[in-house]
Amino acid sequence: MPPKGRIEVNEFYCKACNLCVDACPQKVIKLSQNRINSKGYHPAELASEGCTGCGICAMVCPDAAITVYRTVRSKEKSPV
Repeated sequence: MPPKGRIEVNEFYCKACNLCVDACPQKVIKLSQNRINSKGYHPAELASEGCTGCGICAMVCPDAAITVYRTVRSKEKSPV
């Protein structure tokens, strides 16, 4: 089962450059069509399930507007 992740976008810093959208290997980031930030841009957002928390979007963001969170799953011990 692939790891799960999520992102948080700081809308104040996002300038809708689309670099994170293009870089996402899972294709789960899009620019919001419903929100506009204080600078007049449509900020990036997580559009669907499937984020693995790889962090590529945060690495390519020139304004450090993205924080990535990855869910850590504990492995179940098998009975001895």
